[in-house]
Amino acid sequence: MSAAPSAKTQQLEDPAVWVDRYGDYLYRFALSRINDTVLAEDLVQETFLAALKSRANFKRQSAAKTWLTAILKHKIVDCIRKRQREKIIDNEEALNRNLEAYFNQDGNWKIHPHKWENNPIQHYEQKEFLDTLFECLAVLPRRIAQIFMLREMEGLQTDEICQAMQITATNCWTMLYRARTGLRNCLELNWFSRNP
Repeated sequence: MSAAPSAKTQQLEDPAVWVDRYGDYLYRFALSRINDTVLAEDLVQETFLAALKSRANFKRQSAAKTWLTAILKHKIVDCIRKRQREKIIDNEEALNRNLEAYFNQDGNWKIHPHKWENNPIQHYEQKEFLDTLFECLAVLPRRIAQIFMLREMEGLQTDEICQAMQITATNCWTMLYRARTGLRNCLELNWFSRNP
């Protein structure tokens, strides 16, 4: 009698069932972040197409729903980035200048951040905060935003991120630091200063 296959050896389910099983969930997920019905539908379609093209790369370490949601998150960030290009310069040099304004040569704060009196968990649950967060992610350089999403939204460990992005652990931590600092700066300006 053979043992049941482990999760890592199971095959990815037939893509023909993805739309029926996950289409509504993915659509609601996209709509809650984009607030545009047509665009949300397009992003879900793009997600299914991207998943079909990259089926061979599916690591079988998560459920299909989780994998499809991760692809959709990337599509949403890319979409927001496109929308913000006219307003914001996506420039790593500008990010570095902003960082230099906050820290001295020893890495200590020049300007101490405001104390955030609000409960971040409550803000996270608000759609407006999510919109602002995704807009701030779109401001970051693409690789820095991807690494942040892999770590903080998809819960990958450092070694998994390094393998996926083909970087060293030191580079990973540096990029995560820059992402968090950039997001903090953006959220201070675009959310917390508006919502005291």
